[in-house]
Amino acid sequence: MVDGFLKLQNGSDVRGVAAEGIEGQPVNLTAEHAEKIAHAFALWLGKRLGKSPEALRIGVGHDSRITADWMSEAAAAGICAAGGKAVNCGLASTPSMFMSLIFPETKFDGSIMITASHLPFNRNGMKFFNAEGGLEKADITEILQEAEKLEAEEAGKESEAAKTAAVETLPEPLLALYARSLREKIRKGVGADDFEHPLKGLHIVVDAGNGAGGFFATEVLKPLGADIAGSQFLEPDGMFPNHIPNPEDKAAMASIREAVLASKADLGIIFDTDVDRMSAVLPDGSEVNRDAIIAMISAVIAPDYPGGTIVTDSVTSDRLTRFLEEELHLVHHRFKRGYKNVINESKRLNAEGTVSPLAIETSGHGALSENYFLDDGAYLAVKLLIALARAVREGKQLASYIEALPPAFEEREYRLKLQGEDFAAYGKEVLAAFEQRAKEAGYFVVPKSFEGIRLSFREGEIRGWLLLRMSLHHPLMPLNMEGDREGDCDRMVAAVKELLRGFDRLDLSSL
Repeated sequence: MVDGFLKLQNGSDVRGVAAEGIEGQPVNLTAEHAEKIAHAFALWLGKRLGKSPEALRIGVGHDSRITADWMSEAAAAGICAAGGKAVNCGLASTPSMFMSLIFPETKFDGSIMITASHLPFNRNGMKFFNAEGGLEKADITEILQEAEKLEAEEAGKESEAAKTAAVETLPEPLLALYARSLREKIRKGVGADDFEHPLKGLHIVVDAGNGAGGFFATEVLKPLGADIAGSQFLEPDGMFPNHIPNPEDKAAMASIREAVLASKADLGIIFDTDVDRMSAVLPDGSEVNRDAIIAMISAVIAPDYPGGTIVTDSVTSDRLTRFLEEELHLVHHRFKRGYKNVINESKRLNAEGTVSPLAIETSGHGALSENYFLDDGAYLAVKLLIALARAVREGKQLASYIEALPPAFEEREYRLKLQGEDFAAYGKEVLAAFEQRAKEAGYFVVPKSFEGIRLSFREGEIRGWLLLRMSLHHPLMPLNMEGDREGDCDRMVAAVKELLRGFDRLDLSSL
């Protein structure tokens, strides 16, 4: 008997500890969990589509994690236990698993990706897709509740039958189909005289972090004529021996930066484990991440969507807003953190008649309306490569797209701990007082902040901005700030301490 299904929910996906190896982190995601959850997903999908489970074909793919094989086998068994047909997609990226519902060669009813993104080697998880995209948080809750019912009913006979059920294998690997689609997008987007080799003469370095993204170098860039010498960590290795596969990690970004400079490459591209996020490095070592990756992608697509609205998470800077609105003549709509939040907000705007072509987080999650609003790191890389090839043809550099974006002078993040019970209610009290005190002190409180309280310092002793908000899942209040000059962050810290005086359950010791 297993338990803890609902504890495995992580927003709009499932995550847990799937392997021993880190002290104090006992396994809480087992093969039986994976089987029952996949079984429940098949039942949920059948109801959503109005199909019997026997009429469903569901793909199962995985990234490079050490627990990928048994997790995939368990998920396939769960699908078969529900009566559906499970299709083994092998090593895959999260975006390719959604595209398996689109490609005519596969055209699945739904799919499951076995991944825990950039988390350590002992973790694993499950992401789910139907034709509308990734599932919502409420959908995951419903599936996990159904999994608990299945477990309580001791559906052992179904499980035993599932072990003998045939699992279909694709005649061509899913990543091969996906890579071919990306190559065609680059060929058409560049429109080079040498149509088959639009990247000839370009030197591109890829860092896959030993995740699932190595295919991008060998199956996308190289066939298009690019020099990929200096690319690193392309081989899948679920122990991630070189660095965390995470574009937000400083060590990971330092690693790709060093590779670009050593190889004298025209561009460096780094992916997370399951390739739904990316960042880049320019030839001079400049990192195109956080605000810069938002600015770059926005600049690339701006001519196609004049006046369009770019939806970002809440921690983007004032200088990004000025760049988007004053330089690109776009609209910056700063929303909540969480990639599903920004995607759903962009979808909502489009449904209401506002053109919103891009939903993107500082984490590197980016989704384009032209690409099913799929957060796809490889697709963002394709957009950059097309822009690079066109720029070179015109005698320009890729950096020219964001040369008007002012560099960040100083950025800081603090994580203020909330103590005691009912921390969410207490955090709301803190935010309400923070806002009121800021107004009384004469600070500019940014209106229509969808998450937390944002202050913008435009004149006087302080120049910059800060955002105080509640964590999505933990008893924490993250505080992000960016100063325009030396000492501005210190001055903002002093202001925050004064604005937060008297809240004895809020730990300010990190300030």
